[in-house]
Amino acid sequence: MSKLKIALQKTGRLSEKSLELLKECGISLPNGDRKLKTEARNFPIEVLFLRDDDIPQYVEQGVADIGFIGENEVWEKDKDVNLIEKLGFAGCKLSLAIPKDEKYSGLSYFTDKKIATSYPKILGKFFRENNIRVEIEEIGGSVEIATSVGLADAIFDIVSTGSTLLMNGLKEVEVVASSEAVIIANKNLNSGHQLILDKLLFRIKAVRNSSENKYILLNAPNAAIPQITAILPGMKSPTVLPLVTEGWSSIHSVVKEDEFWDVIDQLKALGAQGILVIPIEKMVL
Repeated sequence: MSKLKIALQKTGRLSEKSLELLKECGISLPNGDRKLKTEARNFPIEVLFLRDDDIPQYVEQGVADIGFIGENEVWEKDKDVNLIEKLGFAGCKLSLAIPKDEKYSGLSYFTDKKIATSYPKILGKFFRENNIRVEIEEIGGSVEIATSVGLADAIFDIVSTGSTLLMNGLKEVEVVASSEAVIIANKNLNSGHQLILDKLLFRIKAVRNSSENKYILLNAPNAAIPQITAILPGMKSPTVLPLVTEGWSSIHSVVKEDEFWDVIDQLKALGAQGILVIPIEKMVL
């Protein structure tokens, strides 16, 4: 069977998170120094380690079948590929920033200003859509120093925490887009590669579902079961088991991680006791 070729970044946070995701999917890749390519021991994939800005082109050309990459690179390279899955990690913003002492009056501030960026296509499209004329200075790196050395009036770059902007005397004034890691695919995958991709996506979704949910167990008075099961619908419905203590039951369900503190407050108000919240390793829907 031919292997599905996956393009990953050579280094960086997105690369590490992508490799971690594959590991959580039960895919074993050789340890040791990262080479240009490696093959999984127990799943029909081959991983190619590439520059992030080369990945869209390699996927379009079929050198790689799929790629794990930031949406920002997909938008900027604008290659003819399919975006097939958002991965929920490596989130960042693409923002406009100006010198911190400048007074910002809205997007019109940028009229006829020179803006330095490594993302000229994304930035150009944004200002065309807003009917604002700007001059774009494309540079390959160290965008944040462009204003202090007199190269530009403002910058457009990736912002995670904003600390780099502050260190360079800048302030964020407009968020143009939000990006996260995604999977892109060649538009002409053969049936064998598509089958492998479907199996991989099945595993990825199971891992993501588990990370976004918690398993919850609690004891509750029988009189409160209708209200509690309305709060905890689970995947289909909660499991309710009678306890030895008359008038009480044990309820088992699943709750979204970003909701469970609010849910627990509601459960306690309804008389729930012995509440346990447990991580889920895998969750197949």
